Amino acid sequence: MTELHPLDSGFMELEDTDRHISLGIGAVAIMAGPVPTRAEFDAILTDALDRNERLRQRVRTSPLELKAAVWEDDPDFALAHHRRWTALPQPCDEAMLRELVATELAERFDRDHPLWQCVVIEHVAGGHWALLLKAHHSMVDGVSGIALFERLCDPAPGGDRKPVTAQRSSRTGRVAGTLRLPLTVPRLAFSMVRGLVPVVTAALTPTASSSLNGPIGRQRRFAVARASLTEAREIGGVFGVTVNDVVLAAIASAYRAVLSLRGEEPTAGKLRVLVPVSVRPPGAEDIADNRVSVMIPFLPIELTDPVERLATVHERVARHRAKGEAEAEKSVLAMAEWLPHAVVARAFQLAGHFPQRSVAALATNVVGPRRVLSLRGREVLEILPCIPIAMRLRTTIAILSYHDQLVFGITGDYDTTPDIDAISAGIEQGIAELLARARA
Repeated sequence: MTELHPLDSGFMELEDTDRHISLGIGAVAIMAGPVPTRAEFDAILTDALDRNERLRQRVRTSPLELKAAVWEDDPDFALAHHRRWTALPQPCDEAMLRELVATELAERFDRDHPLWQCVVIEHVAGGHWALLLKAHHSMVDGVSGIALFERLCDPAPGGDRKPVTAQRSSRTGRVAGTLRLPLTVPRLAFSMVRGLVPVVTAALTPTASSSLNGPIGRQRRFAVARASLTEAREIGGVFGVTVNDVVLAAIASAYRAVLSLRGEEPTAGKLRVLVPVSVRPPGAEDIADNRVSVMIPFLPIELTDPVERLATVHERVARHRAKGEAEAEKSVLAMAEWLPHAVVARAFQLAGHFPQRSVAALATNVVGPRRVLSLRGREVLEILPCIPIAMRLRTTIAILSYHDQLVFGITGDYDTTPDIDAISAGIEQGIAELLARARA
């Protein structure tokens, strides 16, 4: 059996009711070709199970949660717990698909079984079908989740399917780490203090009052924005910024437009976003676990000029990185290995009940496959990233590149984000404005 990392185990306490949890990562693959039969699809999943032991494992907790939760083989494992079939109603268009995805994102995982689900969706517009994959964040993060989906697909010409490994705790490594504690603890503590002070301050300091923050309900909305990856790179090349900067600037443009439509002034200090940062080293994409840090910058929605917004986003992100926030989070991950599990779990329980008035949204950008994928010869036409709402945020935005396309999957609280389509339209408009300025 393998222990969950203390932060992963504690994070599961944020939304856990009657052993059902809803935090996770998902993607909807729009597929060409005929829908596979149930027998054929079961064979596809069985092949994936044989190469990824984590898919057969569930989480087992200790009484009173005094010890760390562990992964163990599910003695009652059955594919029927994890795969379902459904179909879109008429008119079978994207609006119907988005409504179905929103409903699925509100569904919760059953902790008595492995924390993943797969839904085959028939009758998608254009004669297509779709495949919705969901997994709890303790199993995968964005990088390892997409890597897992890619290995579910047909291998590249001349390649083969690599087994997906699960991160294992090493008793020898723990002993060696204990011997190094007198040397490593001061360094880790300094790194944490240096980087976590701005993170904690940002997380606890309320932003200016706006409709972007506040309580949420249980129903969800889902919207999609699309852009060209080549054009985003063109913008970045002209202005000397990254694709991630372009993405965040477009999101700032969208929220500026939304606030204006709501009759609110898009002033400074109203939009602070949580930006996950991968701390996964090169070559570790196939390890099924979660390796994500965070930054919490303000986005410059107060600026009217799109190029000035882009330059300010670039400067602010660079400043947050220079403060060592991501490295501080890595230090927390290391230090948490030595904290009593009960302390970590209770800390996350308290965080889940703490009023959230500081962060308005989550925006996570994941680099996806550059090659065109297929599943038993059926081409993957498009991948729509989707993540549920967590930590009382009213909106989350997942950005994924696939082939030459950037797709933004936007999840919103149903009651407080009725204008979610304005966010997707604002993102597309924001990138179009930057492209026009770059070419001018």
